[in-house]
Amino acid sequence: MPPDHATQDQDRLTLARVEAASDAAASLIGWLRDNERRHRTIEQFSDRLTECLRRGGRILSCGNGGSMCDAMHFAEELSGRYRHDRRAFAAQAMSDPAHLTCVANDFGFDRVFARGVEAWGRPGDALVVFTTSGNSANVIAAAEAARARQIEVLGLLGGDGGRVRDLCDLLVVVPARTSDRVQEIHIKIVHLVIEEIERRLVPENYAPPR
Repeated sequence: MPPDHATQDQDRLTLARVEAASDAAASLIGWLRDNERRHRTIEQFSDRLTECLRRGGRILSCGNGGSMCDAMHFAEELSGRYRHDRRAFAAQAMSDPAHLTCVANDFGFDRVFARGVEAWGRPGDALVVFTTSGNSANVIAAAEAARARQIEVLGLLGGDGGRVRDLCDLLVVVPARTSDRVQEIHIKIVHLVIEEIERRLVPENYAPPR
């Protein structure tokens, strides 16, 4: 059969998009890997969240859409399991649909996370906010509620950090223009931080074999 030129052209276009996406992701991984300041920030994230757990605090997390999925991923690998069996760590994503729809219906969607902070947050806890724009009204309200309750706010942000950056005690801003690229780096940081928390709290799980 003669070659289907339309299919060949489509294959070339698909390959070009794959290559472009891979190049963009690799560039951001390089940005994360090759900057000592970001390494220190990730270490500080790990230190602060470890200390929160050591003193009996709770880690809350929130975000919208894909960032909600990242917030849930972060919490479940702390309360559940990451690489090794160990005790559960106190972490909770504000993702319960009954809470979200109740608060959205009665108080407006902008209050869904702030209301969660008011319900579950205590002084000495930590709030981790995920937002690719930094301008989500409900995330900003959550950060404001946390600061009012002496709850530390740690941000995984994108773009220029948006309005929430000034409410964060510690933050990483991924310099990407699209949510997908930002979230790819956020999940890498999530895994790095979880591993570091485990290494600090359960060092025996990471001890080299004798």
